[in-house]
Amino acid sequence: MKSFKDKVAVITGAGSGIGRHLAILLKEAGASVAICDINEQTLVETKNILQKYKTKTSMHIIDVSCKRSTNLLPQDVLREHGEVDILFNNAGVTVNDSFEDTSETDWDWVINTNLHGIINLTRAFLPVLKGKNQAKIINLSSIFGMIAIPNQSAYHVTKFGVRGFSESLSKELANTNISVHCVHPGHIGTNIAANARMSAKPKSIDPLQKIMGKFLSIGTTQNEMSDYFKKFGMHPSRAAQIILAGVLKNKKRIFVGLDAKLMDLSQRLLPMHYEKLFPFFLLPITILRNKKPVK
Repeated sequence: MKSFKDKVAVITGAGSGIGRHLAILLKEAGASVAICDINEQTLVETKNILQKYKTKTSMHIIDVSCKRSTNLLPQDVLREHGEVDILFNNAGVTVNDSFEDTSETDWDWVINTNLHGIINLTRAFLPVLKGKNQAKIINLSSIFGMIAIPNQSAYHVTKFGVRGFSESLSKELANTNISVHCVHPGHIGTNIAANARMSAKPKSIDPLQKIMGKFLSIGTTQNEMSDYFKKFGMHPSRAAQIILAGVLKNKKRIFVGLDAKLMDLSQRLLPMHYEKLFPFFLLPITILRNKKPVK
């Protein structure tokens, strides 16, 4: 696939963040998009942004954790667009708590959204994508699909799972018209922290929080964490640019951000003790992010 012009892309989690900016950039490139999200209000905002482009936009309110909804989505998209070339499995949520203190309800919420949602949507769209000369499946994992920290066990299960699923599926489809790409973003300024479910009284600080400094120490509120996450992360528009460039270059594994690349390197160098390298790799990035501009 040399360009996205005249292609039809399905994008989950398109109500904000990376999903919204993927939709914008794809429209700029001449693609039509089927934008999907559970949040109708933010999805309408995305649709309004896309109105200035000539290609078609359809809007689909969907909970990707619901198998019935994912099974019905292909026929809804085909009814609107007639075809599908690209599937972006982008929707994601997290719980910030220890495994012991994470409720079964919250655990299932993360697993069903981040992992089962991707698997079910891929299964639902695979017959449609097989009918194209060229088709692509892009699954959003995370750098947390490469390394692990405390208090993110549910998230890690899903993101390691997405990585394994994507790489296995890529090998299964190696000699077909469908290519599979797995994306590993680092710190991107999205709403995931704002929408997270988290303990009111966290019991520990993970290695990355120690590097980031007192702003994310014990006692930090969710609003403070969300503000920090959005302010100092890579802008989602830049992340979307990197993802789309990687897809066109046919990269099977796409790292987004220098922090993601360095954390991946750390686990290659010290597979079981990579957190010991975080201060050397990530502290300079953190200092630059927190440096106040000179007035």
